[in-house]
Amino acid sequence: MMDPHRRAAHADHVDGNVLAGALERLFGGEPTGMIAVCGACGTAARIAEAWVEIDDTAAIVRCRSCTKTLATLMFADDPPRLVVSALGELRGS
Repeated sequence: MMDPHRRAAHADHVDGNVLAGALERLFGGEPTGMIAVCGACGTAARIAEAWVEIDDTAAIVRCRSCTKTLATLMFADDPPRLVVSALGELRGS
């Protein structure tokens, strides 16, 4: 007999609009205060503490501990794009 407190093993399939509330909560505050976790070394730090290489077209965001590229922000594009690299996790502060 199935435990009534366990969730079913299947997931519901809906479109991405279901993420609106969670994404607003995640990105709604000060973005540089968000915590970035490096997928390479596991260091967790505020985005404001990352090393950034920047020019007129893009910003390369690097882990301060191991220098792996976490993400690249392409801001010369319209709209801007974020290319995720070694970013293991991004969470609100």
